[in-house]
Amino acid sequence: MTTNEATDRIALVTGGGRGIGRATAIALARAGWTVVVSGRTAETLDSTVADLAGPGRAIVADVSDAENVDRLFEEISAEYGRLDLLFNNAGVSAPAVPVDELDPEQWRRVIDVNLTGSFLCARRAFGLMSTQQPSGGRIINNGSVSATTPRPFSAPYTASKHAITGLTKSLSLDGRSRGIAVGQIDIGNAHTEMVDAMAAGILQPTGDVAVEATMDVSHAADAVVHMAGLPLDSNVLFMTVMANAMPFVGRG
Repeated sequence: MTTNEATDRIALVTGGGRGIGRATAIALARAGWTVVVSGRTAETLDSTVADLAGPGRAIVADVSDAENVDRLFEEISAEYGRLDLLFNNAGVSAPAVPVDELDPEQWRRVIDVNLTGSFLCARRAFGLMSTQQPSGGRIINNGSVSATTPRPFSAPYTASKHAITGLTKSLSLDGRSRGIAVGQIDIGNAHTEMVDAMAAGILQPTGDVAVEATMDVSHAADAVVHMAGLPLDSNVLFMTVMANAMPFVGRG
């Protein structure tokens, strides 16, 4: 898809105030998309919108709250009349502690945001994309390399990302008849604020602490733009974009 073809197409990026969401929103705008960013913090969302190379707006919403998601999609429908891309990116993690020390509320928060939030947004996107004219659209779920390979003490986050893979496959199947393409991007060690915490090293399965290789977050954002730009009769069902030297494949 060329930039001109993308113009006037509407994208929603959840968790758009920071990290991968912010970088992706900026990259989509550069490619000609009109971008709506959502999240829980108005200041960070406004900062993203200020850096967009094109039209866009911020809508404060907590994706784990069904009423918030309903309001988010009602505002998008009222202003733009359609949605062509949903990047289900909003996510949180829990403290890296042994599972028997994890507070159940921390578990619930991760599942509520990462999994239920993605479902709630996809649910409303399916409804809008099915009825808009022309109909159809694309959903890209932000998984993680943790969807297949966990880190130590990461049960809530890993479980949520395994579940995202199941959600992606199911939505991809259900979207066929509606012209809705659904895929997933699994990102490893993109350099964001979250990865900054790894600068002093991160726990390895051996029990050692090691500094891991990272990659510029723009590479993850550009990969999402590529997936988003495909015609709806084509789909990247799964893509992994990762720092090449990170300990993920084989024995690291």
